[in-house]
Amino acid sequence: MDQGLLLLNIPNNITNSIANKKCNPLFPHFYNRLSDIEPATVAKKESTKMSNFYKIFVLVFAFTGDTFAADKTNDWSRLDALERSLQEDVEQGRLAGSVLYVAHNGRTVFHKAFGWQDVEKSIPMSTASLHRIASQTKALTSVAVMILQERGRLLISDPLGKYFPEWSATTVAIKDTNNELGYRIEPAKRPITIRDLLAHTAGVNYGWIGASFGADRGVLGVVREAWREKGFEGWYFSGDNGNMREKIRLMASLPQAAHPGEAFVYGYSTDILGALVEQISGQNLERFLTENVFLPLNMKDTFFFVPDDKASRLTTVYGASPEGLVRLPDADALTNSASFFYGQGHFLRKTQNQDRSYSGGSGAVSTAADYGKFLEMLINDGTFRGKRILGRKSVELMTTDHLSPGVEFRPGAGFGLGFNIVRDIGQKGVMGSNGSYGWGGAYHSIYWVDPAENLVVSYATQLIPAGNIDDHEKIRALIYQALE
Repeated sequence: MDQGLLLLNIPNNITNSIANKKCNPLFPHFYNRLSDIEPATVAKKESTKMSNFYKIFVLVFAFTGDTFAADKTNDWSRLDALERSLQEDVEQGRLAGSVLYVAHNGRTVFHKAFGWQDVEKSIPMSTASLHRIASQTKALTSVAVMILQERGRLLISDPLGKYFPEWSATTVAIKDTNNELGYRIEPAKRPITIRDLLAHTAGVNYGWIGASFGADRGVLGVVREAWREKGFEGWYFSGDNGNMREKIRLMASLPQAAHPGEAFVYGYSTDILGALVEQISGQNLERFLTENVFLPLNMKDTFFFVPDDKASRLTTVYGASPEGLVRLPDADALTNSASFFYGQGHFLRKTQNQDRSYSGGSGAVSTAADYGKFLEMLINDGTFRGKRILGRKSVELMTTDHLSPGVEFRPGAGFGLGFNIVRDIGQKGVMGSNGSYGWGGAYHSIYWVDPAENLVVSYATQLIPAGNIDDHEKIRALIYQALE
C-alpha cells in the first residue's frame, strides 16, 4: 500500500503489537491514548446514522455532484464494484467517508463522495470537502523546485550548502556499541545536493524510528534522542509559529541517518526544499505555489491554512482502533507531545497568527479533484488546459528513477524527484503499469498517475492511524479491471 509514511522494516515488538491490535506501526503510542476517546458514531453498529444510511444516501450523492462520464472505449459501469466497495467501508465502520476522483484520457470518469465529512454533526461528505493531504504536499514542493531550476535560480545538482551554508558539511551517525551513546559521529562522505533531497537520498530522516532502507535502524533509534532534544519528532509543523528556515538551520547540526546517496531515508528532505523555495523566491511557500501552480491550474481549494470562508468544508479526522473508529481530539486538547499529529491539527487560517510554518513536506490541504488537476498537468507533460507549469523534460526527469544501483527500496519500484516510480509491475505484484508514479499521505490519502493508460487517480480520506483497511488495494484493482 503506497502511503506518505512507509510501513516497512517495523521492529518486532511493534509488529507483534500490531498483530494483537495494540498499536499502529507508525504511531506506537496511539492506541494507548484512544481509551479516553469515545468511539465515533459511525463505528457503532447500533448507530442511527448508519442504520439510516440508505435513507439519506440519495441526498448525499445529490450533494456530491459528478458520477460517471461517457467513454467510447471503456465500460465504466464496471466501476459499480468500486462504488459498492467504498460504500461498504463506510457502512461497516472502516471509514467515516472518502472522495475518489478518476480521470482517463483527459476526462473525469468518476468523481464521487461517500459517507460523512463529520459524523457527529451529520455533515455528508462532498466532492468539495477539504482534506489534509500530508505527504502529498511533497510533490507540490518538488514541482516548485523544478520551476526554480527552469528559471535559472538553482540547479538540482547544486550542493544544499550553496544556499544554506550550515549544510555545507554534515555528519552521520554510525552504530557503535562501544560508545556510551550507542553510536559515533563521522563526517558525511560528500555534501548533500538538492537532487538528494528530491529523491530522499540525503540521509535526513524524521528524527524517530521512521521508514528507511539501508540506514541502520539501531542508529535511528538512538539518534532519535538527539533530535528529540532539539524539538524534532515526526512530520507535523502546521501548529508551529515561525518560518521553517530556523528549523532547517537547527537540523543541520544534528547527526543524519545515512551518508548522502547511499540509502533511501524518508524524512524532512522536502521540508528543507520548502525552506529553500522560500529563501530563493523571497515568498512564503504557500504564496509561491499559489502564484505558480494553484492559480494557473484553477486549484481554488488548495491551501496550507484554510481561509475562514471555507473552514466549514474541512473534513474531520478519525482513527482506527480495536473498538472502531474514533473522532480524534482537537489539537489544542492534546497534552502528550508524542501525540501531536493525532488530532485535528492547526490547518485553519484563524487558529494561528500570521507567523506560520509552511511545511513543504506535509502542510497542504486540498480536494481530490484539485489534486487531480495537478496530476493531469503532470501526465500532460507539464501543461493543463493550455497553461504550462513545467517543461516536458522536467516532468520526464522527475518521473524517472533516481536511486543508484544497490540502494534498497520497495520491490519493483524506484524513486524519482518526488514520486514512487513503478519499474517492474510483476515484482510489485499489483495491477498497474511500468512507469506509473505516485505517493500518498499520512491521513490515508493516495494518488497515482499511469501514463501508459493515460489514467489519473486521486483518493482523499482522513484516517490516522488506518489500521488494516484495504481500500487502497481495492481501489487500484477495481479501477484497472474496468479498462478495456
